[in-house]
Amino acid sequence: MDLSLKYTFLEVDDHEAALAFYRDALGFEVRQDVSMEGARWLTVGPPAQPELGIVLQTAGVARPDDDARALRELLAKGSLSGLVLETDSVDETFESIRATGAEVLQEPMDQPYGTRDCAFRDPAGNQVRINQRAKA
Repeated sequence: MDLSLKYTFLEVDDHEAALAFYRDALGFEVRQDVSMEGARWLTVGPPAQPELGIVLQTAGVARPDDDARALRELLAKGSLSGLVLETDSVDETFESIRATGAEVLQEPMDQPYGTRDCAFRDPAGNQVRINQRAKA
């Protein structure tokens, strides 16, 4: 069996703010922008991975009202999942992203499990961790 990841989804509450973070701060490409009936799906991705789409979808879209409300509450608290990205230089990447005004959760540090990483929060509250790529 040969499987690969095509799309992953993140809930967002403000697509323009999300676009400023993912496009302008992280340098992702905008791949698709679809609006319909009170919802928006904005697909972005790293230039080096054209096959991968990160879909920034309207928080709570296509869910029952109670579920959508609970999801938006969790998003507001920063309690939902996020992304883990990889780079050749965590320190340089951190400084570049921090310079955009992005919310810092953790400055670069060596973790006890063997990686060097840092973390930011996107404007919706999703955590974005960035790991140092292992040297070959």
